[in-house]
Amino acid sequence: MKHVLALSTMLAAFWLVNSGHYTPLILFFMVVSVLFVAILCHQMDVVDGESQPLNLTFTIPIYWLWLLREVFLANIVVARCVWKGPDSINPRVLKVTAEQKTDLGVVIYANSITMTPGTVSIDLEDREITVHALTDESAADLLTGEMNRRVCRVER
Repeated sequence: MKHVLALSTMLAAFWLVNSGHYTPLILFFMVVSVLFVAILCHQMDVVDGESQPLNLTFTIPIYWLWLLREVFLANIVVARCVWKGPDSINPRVLKVTAEQKTDLGVVIYANSITMTPGTVSIDLEDREITVHALTDESAADLLTGEMNRRVCRVER
């Protein structure tokens, strides 16, 4: 039930942020819509700890800020490669081990790799992520394990 309540809260917050109108009629429509979706999701049994990971509520925003910074820095590296030409890239494929405890943690890690410019997760098998890296610098950053450690911290 706590997951349905969390879903309802998130839907209501999303509605309020995107609406910008707080008249009684609009708020009534919000309540009806949120209740309808929450009841429907509960009846379909799709709201659980995997779809609403409450344990990430306070740790994931900090990770998002760090990831946003990393994406920005990686964009600069890729832009520099574009300006320098084809001699500045050294593409390679490497494997990194995901040390996360849950499947959700592994997915967050693999998606974070892909979101960072210059690296793409190609395959995931037995907690081994195959990654294509555009430059030696992006491969070295990934091999330091900083992103892996931060995703593990998010899971706690």
